[in-house]
Amino acid sequence: MQLSSISAMRFRSTQLLNGNQKYAIGNTTKSAVVVILLPFTVLLIVLSFSVTRSSHNFPSPMIYAATTTTSSLESLDFNVTEMKPCNIFSGEWVPYSEGPYYDNETCNLINDQQNCIKFGRPDKEFLKWRWKPHECDLPLFDATLFLQLVRGKSMAFVGDSVGRNQMNSLLCLLNHVALPEDISKRYATDPVYFRRWFYADYNFTLVTLWSPFLVRTSDGDPNGHSHNNLMMNLHLDKADESWTNEVKNFDFVIISSGQWFFRPLVFYEKGQLVGCHKCQQKNVTDLGHYYGYRKAFRTALRTLASLKGYKGVTFLRTFSPAHFENAEWNNGGSCERTRPYAKEDAKFEWYIFQMYVTQVEEFRAAEKKARKRGLKFLMLNTTEIMLLRPDGHPNNYVHRRTKNNSNSKVTIYSDCVHWCLPGPIDAWNEFLLYMLKLESQKSFISSLQRFV
Repeated sequence: MQLSSISAMRFRSTQLLNGNQKYAIGNTTKSAVVVILLPFTVLLIVLSFSVTRSSHNFPSPMIYAATTTTSSLESLDFNVTEMKPCNIFSGEWVPYSEGPYYDNETCNLINDQQNCIKFGRPDKEFLKWRWKPHECDLPLFDATLFLQLVRGKSMAFVGDSVGRNQMNSLLCLLNHVALPEDISKRYATDPVYFRRWFYADYNFTLVTLWSPFLVRTSDGDPNGHSHNNLMMNLHLDKADESWTNEVKNFDFVIISSGQWFFRPLVFYEKGQLVGCHKCQQKNVTDLGHYYGYRKAFRTALRTLASLKGYKGVTFLRTFSPAHFENAEWNNGGSCERTRPYAKEDAKFEWYIFQMYVTQVEEFRAAEKKARKRGLKFLMLNTTEIMLLRPDGHPNNYVHRRTKNNSNSKVTIYSDCVHWCLPGPIDAWNEFLLYMLKLESQKSFISSLQRFV
């Protein structure tokens, strides 16, 4: 797919999220409040009241760029001048000579499966690019500011290993300011798949809750799961309790999933078999992977929108594309490029667009339900920017496991799904911080309104 398809994807997603209206955050009234209420800033400083949580009116993925560069929370709250519309997700990768925020020597929290430099990746050019929105400058990640914004709060990444990939990026971005304690083993859940970190100085908890399908699952093989039989049963109308039992206590939930839906799957709804994807079973209709993907996100997002006791902010992180070339992942496919695509050279399969649109449609429907409860749903729109980064994957530069601690190595397929650390995935957390900053500013404005 060429540039025209990327443009079509952006236009289509804009329509899906905003109908025929401009792709902009909030409403006109709220934008005007920024200007109207500025005189009350001095009054607010004198009164020294604490800023409270915003009123949860929904903003679309179009967010605002503040021109301030100060890193203190106090300055962030009060400097609300010179804000302009900016879609931070529309832009290009530009050369950046400064290089990454961290490396495998300054951060010891990198998973070996994404530690590309440690395991021999020879090229470094993939580390010298930064995302530049067309309409503004995306501020550098400020670890101190991030930790101030999440002080006393908790954040959960719900989904598969790409979500965990983002959490590991965040751990390294924060590493030079604060070191967390790994508290995973204090809980009954598997400490490999359910990782939990605690930043004592900020009373901030960061976790990953493993749920690659987001809905309830069971082995498709009655004899049990094996590498030779990857089929799974998905109960598409029942959210996975491994995350629903926990998230109601979290302030921020980043939900995502993707690549697992391409494997053979059997679909159930209301306890009844309704179809499958690549199951090759007689008298069972093959509904394709889009069917299961849509229903799983519908169930997950609407569960969050209606979950009793849940008051957090939900972020949907959109589909992360793979970049296998020359063959499929299990037949020698690899990702050996060393620099980003130029937009006119970007190619991708139509399925990526379909996966993305499916998420956007289900997000929009769930957001309407969430809004009625005063909940906030936001979109972390990473699909288009990552389409342009075929150079950002580990490929073969990962830790090679052995069989039963012997010298015999297991078969290693090229990893063109996850992202090297450091690497382009660090931009996701620049987006996340930017959006958290905006929410803090909106909280400030919401507080000012009470005095008008």
